[in-house]
Amino acid sequence: MSEAADIVTDPARQENVTRILDSAERLFRHYGYGKTNVADIARDLGMSPANIYRFFASKVEIHQAVCARMLGTCYRLTYEACHSAGSASDRLRRYAHTHYEWTRDTMLDQEKVHEMVVVAIERDWHVIEKHIDKIHDLVADVIREGIEAGEFVEQDPVVASRSFGAAIVILCHPQMVAQCLAKQNRALPDDLIEFAIRALKK
Repeated sequence: MSEAADIVTDPARQENVTRILDSAERLFRHYGYGKTNVADIARDLGMSPANIYRFFASKVEIHQAVCARMLGTCYRLTYEACHSAGSASDRLRRYAHTHYEWTRDTMLDQEKVHEMVVVAIERDWHVIEKHIDKIHDLVADVIREGIEAGEFVEQDPVVASRSFGAAIVILCHPQMVAQCLAKQNRALPDDLIEFAIRALKK
């Protein structure tokens, strides 16, 4: 991956990277990932494709950066939920609802956004894995505090966090959320969250 996809310290370079990502995300959302190419992004910005390649090595790399930015928003929201006031159980409820609502409202707000996410998941890009690991760390910290407070039984908080995530995966995985929204025989979000929290107390 090029240096543009990492943390950029030069303000002028960062401004160009941001403009490219803004344009790419707008075009991906409007036309779809498959129907948008680097030339389209360059045309939208009034620059040459060669100039785009000064910052990103490929369309795939641009897509990765767009997805990482979207997931960064999810992380900030879930971080706030996990560090809010209340018991560990309250914070896990808040976290799960926040993650579910963000997935439902952001990832599924239109077909083209969903396409972007599906492509990323199917290619198993490192940005997805990194995001999942960061979320697991957040939840593990909440569970660890719940154990220390006597709210949850003694257990490995890392294993518990991964298990909690697996238990509510249909609330956080975009493809599963999309498939389950219209189903009448699925577990409701509140019921699923309460089931997962009760498991931490036994």
